[in-house]
Amino acid sequence: MRLRPLTSYRSKPAVPLAGKYRLIDIPISNCINSGINQIYVLTQFLSVSLHRHIRGAYTFDNFSGGFVEILAAQQTQETGEEWYQGTADAVRKNLRYLTQHNVRHVLILSGDQLYRMNYRKMLKTHVESEADVTIAAKPVTREEASALGIMRVDDAGRVNGFLEKPKTAEEVEHVRTDPQWIDQHGVKSDGRDLLASMGIYLFNVQTLLDALQLTDYRDFGKEVFPASIRSRRVQLHLFDGYWEDIGTIRAFYEANLALAMPDAPFIMNVPHEPIYTRARFLPPTRVDGATIERSLIADGCEIGAGTKIINSIVGLRCRIGRNVEIRDSILMGADFYEEGDADVTPLHIGDSTVVRGAIVDKNCRIGADVRVEPPSDGEDRTIDSNCVIRDGILVVQKGATLPHGWRIESAG
Repeated sequence: MRLRPLTSYRSKPAVPLAGKYRLIDIPISNCINSGINQIYVLTQFLSVSLHRHIRGAYTFDNFSGGFVEILAAQQTQETGEEWYQGTADAVRKNLRYLTQHNVRHVLILSGDQLYRMNYRKMLKTHVESEADVTIAAKPVTREEASALGIMRVDDAGRVNGFLEKPKTAEEVEHVRTDPQWIDQHGVKSDGRDLLASMGIYLFNVQTLLDALQLTDYRDFGKEVFPASIRSRRVQLHLFDGYWEDIGTIRAFYEANLALAMPDAPFIMNVPHEPIYTRARFLPPTRVDGATIERSLIADGCEIGAGTKIINSIVGLRCRIGRNVEIRDSILMGADFYEEGDADVTPLHIGDSTVVRGAIVDKNCRIGADVRVEPPSDGEDRTIDSNCVIRDGILVVQKGATLPHGWRIESAG
């Protein structure tokens, strides 16, 4: 719900990222780069585009034994007609797949996070500590802690306490970790004395089976993990790279635009750890006398003369007219090219249009002399059937049409 309207027509893992990827490409790429090639993607609502993307992006040869398979919610004799009731319940309804392949360990990942991690290092921590469950954790400041789940560990790195979103100084002190312990385990604390859960869990398969078959827990973070601390050996795996939970429109907007910066916190082009996605046969982007600064431009675009693109993301197949200004914005592009039709606003951004502080979803038709920018009050609200404001950002919904001269004031 927090990513609506981007998730009004697609599941959260299918939301476009950085002009040419999808959010689901991040955990799958991390798995492939870690030597993990047996991957299930559990999904429930609005999964058609996610299915299409995964089917077109991830195909392993017959000799590797690898796969990426979608497990959508479905009616069976075992599970009945219910939808998934949470992350743990989704895995519970698919446990039969974890007992068919001589599975020893199960890695549980989220489909809406941006980070790069070698899960083999986490497995090494898990095996060496003889843990039942291992959880990835990132050191954070006290200012960040109020939005995260914070863990307390002993000297051996065993988790012995967990507090969700501590608010008071007393609560924070209760789960505080000595910064010297963090430093001694290969991560510079830099004044950080709290360890936040990243929502990345590694289970021994029997531990996972017991946790789900013997309980009715629905959520890993709120139920399975806290219960495991009380009854199992839960080990901490320290991580200190870039990590962003893309759970809101604001987080999505800021994480995308940060990728376009010269000193981007997340580097896309790491040679030995690429981000994989669906292969597309698109022409190079053509630029005709435009000015482009601190921006990412995907394949297959056409950008007209006099246009300025500043601090923005331009997605696949974008057609941008002349003297357009795109600033601090994300254009998701289009799923297809089309031939012109005099009776229909073209699938492009028309001449002399301004787009500022906005997210323009896919397949939008924006006329000439349009102003796409949030009003100064920044209040969240629905403008019309085409546009909403969320977290102070104007979002043009997928497939919207904004006619020539459109303004928010004229939308009624």
